[in-house]
Amino acid sequence: MTLMKELVLPYQTLTAVPFTNVSIEDRFWSNRIKATQKSTIAACLAQCEATGRISNFAKAGGLQEGGFEGIFYNDSDVYKVLEGIAYSLLIEPDEEMEAQADRIIELIAAAQQEDGYLQTYFTLAEPDKKWTDMNKHEEYCAGHMIEAAIAYKQATGKRLFLDAAIRVADHIDSLFGPGKRHWVPGHQEIEVALVKLYVETGEERYWKLAYWLLEERGHGHGVGYSWDRSDWGAAYSQDDVPVRDICGVTGHAVRAMYMYAGMTDAAMLSGDQGYIDALDRVWSNVVDRNMYITGGIGPSRHNEGFTEDYDLPNDSAYCETCASVGMVLWNHRMNLLHGDSKYADIVERAMFNGSIAGVSLSGDKFFYVNPLESDGTHHRVPWYNCSCCPTQIARFIPSIGNYVYATRGNDIVVNQYVDGTGRLRLQAGEIVLRQVTEYPWDGRITLRVEEGEAGEFGIQLRIPSWCMSYRLSVGDMEIADVETVKGYVRLQRAWKPGDEITLELTMQVERVYSHPLVLANAGKVALQRGPLVYCLEETDNAASYDGLSVNSATRFRTVYEPDILQGVISVFGEEPGGEQPFKAIPYYAWDNRDAGKMKVWLPEKRNETKLYRS
Repeated sequence: MTLMKELVLPYQTLTAVPFTNVSIEDRFWSNRIKATQKSTIAACLAQCEATGRISNFAKAGGLQEGGFEGIFYNDSDVYKVLEGIAYSLLIEPDEEMEAQADRIIELIAAAQQEDGYLQTYFTLAEPDKKWTDMNKHEEYCAGHMIEAAIAYKQATGKRLFLDAAIRVADHIDSLFGPGKRHWVPGHQEIEVALVKLYVETGEERYWKLAYWLLEERGHGHGVGYSWDRSDWGAAYSQDDVPVRDICGVTGHAVRAMYMYAGMTDAAMLSGDQGYIDALDRVWSNVVDRNMYITGGIGPSRHNEGFTEDYDLPNDSAYCETCASVGMVLWNHRMNLLHGDSKYADIVERAMFNGSIAGVSLSGDKFFYVNPLESDGTHHRVPWYNCSCCPTQIARFIPSIGNYVYATRGNDIVVNQYVDGTGRLRLQAGEIVLRQVTEYPWDGRITLRVEEGEAGEFGIQLRIPSWCMSYRLSVGDMEIADVETVKGYVRLQRAWKPGDEITLELTMQVERVYSHPLVLANAGKVALQRGPLVYCLEETDNAASYDGLSVNSATRFRTVYEPDILQGVISVFGEEPGGEQPFKAIPYYAWDNRDAGKMKVWLPEKRNETKLYRS
């Protein structure tokens, strides 16, 4: 496997370990990665062909007759699939897949204009209106192109795609920046891409352009149809206040996540305390007042985003798949910035619940919207006219190893528990660390030093926020009274190959209650076991679904069921008298069997016989 560059920024606390340094071997994530490689990418490519997304490039390059097909931002779907292909090739070479990608990249290069401009919608449909409407996603598409091109060059060594992406970035840099035109991208994304391009090329002007684009917000420069709509306005694109003055989340959820990710990158490059303070404020607002238990965000279909604090309905929850992935991308960066495990906790919550619910277990059907309650009519489909979510999954799941490890000087930081091997560079040398675990089904994790020349170094282990108790041992010796700092326990010693750490996280079914201001969940309870949120499906509880509830006497037992849903631990709820039992499955796995109703939050009956209770 080719190793990707580590993203090392001057003001970060932790250094990310790229997924190419991580070999994933566990049955949970391996199945999903294989499904993405074999089904998701193939399905997305076929749909991009069938819907004209790929032929638009051929037309724009003069290789085929015809006009533009689809929506103005459709180029981005092609780029995201190519990024997913690149990540898949980094995991496992595939000559046929690479040849498909090469063919598409040749069409992309042919569509590029002499000045570097590249968006097929404007080239084919409105060539005289380039760079006139900030909400037409020109820089959004460019950002996804840049990310995909960097990944493809790292996967194959081929430069055609990257050279075209650099020309796009240079074209944008020639138009916008200090002393040039004002510009506010209506849909953020290019900010994170330009930072990656800086890391790839060493050209500082790219990250400084990203910084400038962020600084443009909140000063009245926005122009376009979303700004003109009275029900959306500047807040829809997070252009209502300067970024360093942000207090709470507003507008479109995916745009917000991409912007906060870009701001975090900028903060790690610049050390801008104004950005760091703003990010800390808005993070608390998102997580404490605007996040679903699944890690999903954005309750409203109207703006694909946020309304007001604590407005978290279940049946009408929007929770776009891309927004959950955006929570992973942003919180991963916040973890690198601050070195605090609370951000890795959110990565885990969004990763295991809100994000992967967006794709079927077979890998070829998708949710755009992820409600927490369904009347039985909400189902995954093979494609959407706006298919940002399927193509997001295509690039997200193969890169899941990005979130497992980080380093800090001479410390290894274990952020996620995934069976496999990590190759980790410390100040004193390279370490190979092996994880053995059945997580998320079992809380026992064994970490073994396989290779290493570093001698004495530290290993920091995240204690998840859901975990009420744990046991820790090195070899046969139990370790007690280990201090937890920012959610990590740290062990330092002269490690040698063969040394083992065992962490046992107590994993039991927990009742979770909402903040009282979340009116949709008043009198209700949700079930969580380890990182997994559970739900009830009508297909398992047909006889009593509508009347199901829990009370203080309800007991829970867990059963591993290898023959359903690719193997899951189901939760069975039982009353002491044996009445009204129910079965719950992990939320991510719902709607993979017979159609039917679903709910995450259950009514909880309490003793209400007394008028007053002490």
